[in-house]
Amino acid sequence: MPVIGIISDTHGLLRSEALVPLQGAAHIIHAGDIGAEEIVPRLEEIAPVTAIRGNVDKAKWTRAFPETASVELFGQRFFVIHDRGDLAFDPAPEGYHAVISGHSHKPGIETVDGVLFLNPGSAGRRRFKLPVTVATIVIEDGAMTPTIHAIG
Repeated sequence: MPVIGIISDTHGLLRSEALVPLQGAAHIIHAGDIGAEEIVPRLEEIAPVTAIRGNVDKAKWTRAFPETASVELFGQRFFVIHDRGDLAFDPAPEGYHAVISGHSHKPGIETVDGVLFLNPGSAGRRRFKLPVTVATIVIEDGAMTPTIHAIG
C-alpha cells in the first residue's frame, strides 16, 4: 500500500508537524507556493518529490519547477496545478485519476466524473481562520483513499 504525501502553500515554512504525516511516503507532491529554496530538498529527505511553482514563487531558484506537472505513480495518473481554477482541460478523458491543487489554502476532497480533486490546504503560515493541513493518498488495488491531516 504505497502512500503519496501531498503538501502545498508552505510559503517558506516547513513545519515539523507537517512532516509527520509524510513520513513513510513513497512519493511527495508539492502543489506550489513553495516559498523557500530549502523546502523541496528537505522533503526529498523523506521521498522523491514532484513540485511545481505557484503564484508567489518568483525567485530565480523557482525556475527549476514547472507551472504544472503530470506524474504517474503506482498506476495512477496525477495532474498537478497550483490553482484549480486555471485547469484548462477535462482531466477524465485525458486519463487522469487525480488533480492535485493548492492556492486557496482550503483543504478539500471531491470526485468529479471519476477524477479525484484534492487540495491539501496550506501547510505554511495560517491564513485567516483556515486550518493548517497536509494530505495523504493511500493507493491499494487501484483505488485511492485520500485523507486530510490537520497539523496545527
